[in-house]
Amino acid sequence: MAKKLEITLTRSLIGRTKDQRATVEALGLSKINSSVVKEDNPAIRGMINKVSHLVTVKEA
Repeated sequence: MAKKLEITLTRSLIGRTKDQRATVEALGLSKINSSVVKEDNPAIRGMINKVSHLVTVKEA
């Protein structure tokens, strides 16, 4: 069974670049403290790395 990641938006998007905002939106996050559960794969890991300063990640 594939691992799952719980991704939570912990910082505001105010003042962030368009690509960072788009990455957060593509992950399915909208408001601070909103969370999503995603499959652990290289594409999701790359998105997390791009906005790592805005999100926290836990294994679910």
